[in-house]
Amino acid sequence: MKSLRARLYGWISEKYMHDCSNYNTLAVRKSCRSKSLGRAVFAANDLPHARGRKFTWPWSAHRFANEYGFPLVIKPNVSGYSRGSYFPINSHGELFRATLRAKRWWPTTMVEQYLQGANYRVLATRDKLISVIRRYPPFVIGNGRDSIDTLIDAENRVREEMGLYPVIHPIGRNDAVRAHLAKQGLSLESVPEEGRHVEVFHRVALAPGGAVETIDRATIPEENRQFFYRVVRAFDANVFGIDVIFEKGIEIPYDQQRCILVEVNSRPYIKMHHYPRYGAKEDFSADLAELDKLDIADKDIF
Repeated sequence: MKSLRARLYGWISEKYMHDCSNYNTLAVRKSCRSKSLGRAVFAANDLPHARGRKFTWPWSAHRFANEYGFPLVIKPNVSGYSRGSYFPINSHGELFRATLRAKRWWPTTMVEQYLQGANYRVLATRDKLISVIRRYPPFVIGNGRDSIDTLIDAENRVREEMGLYPVIHPIGRNDAVRAHLAKQGLSLESVPEEGRHVEVFHRVALAPGGAVETIDRATIPEENRQFFYRVVRAFDANVFGIDVIFEKGIEIPYDQQRCILVEVNSRPYIKMHHYPRYGAKEDFSADLAELDKLDIADKDIF
């Protein structure tokens, strides 16, 4: 069984994580390889996270919904880049469909309470913030003249002119996009009014066209900095990509608002920090050079 798992994780690494960093030991990577393992460490260290449950059969997720209500998130217990994640889920019908779709990625699945707020990726060591970005799902801003279809073209041209491809992706027009717009009473032909923010898809991932904004680290209060260091130290990691949602924003202390850790990434995709759609491009090459000096003997073992 251990040999099979090693081959499986090795295949996942090669297929889906070839551009991801590798600065942590095998023990650290194992400690957060699945969503449920990461949640266990959060709980043991009294770190704020969403109430959730791992399940195999869909009716367990429905029992969780009956107990705690909506909105919810469904995601595979093992995955990356938000693959197989569905949110916000607001009904048992949506929940049933999401549980089946998530199974395409991994046999066990997580159901968690959903927090509407600002989604961040924090790249941190045990005692330093290297980079902080806010992540947005694909969106366009109406001008009262152009259709959503035309606005998508305009946004994709801006991204191309900024040289963001292929790290940041263009916004697409697939069936999932059309369905998401339809939930808002919109279509690609709709003309949103001046200044209207139109979410084209729900995921903050890069593949469907999510956008990245750099956050000035000087705006982050000391309480939040120490919070992130606690997360890294709780796993005895060298560096983590910490996914966290703040209801009011990262500029406000975490204990003065609702805040949940979503997950930690032991092999964070650092490239996306270098290609912001919004905000100033940062230079943290000196920090990466220090990480490159680490001698991780088992970094290529799974």
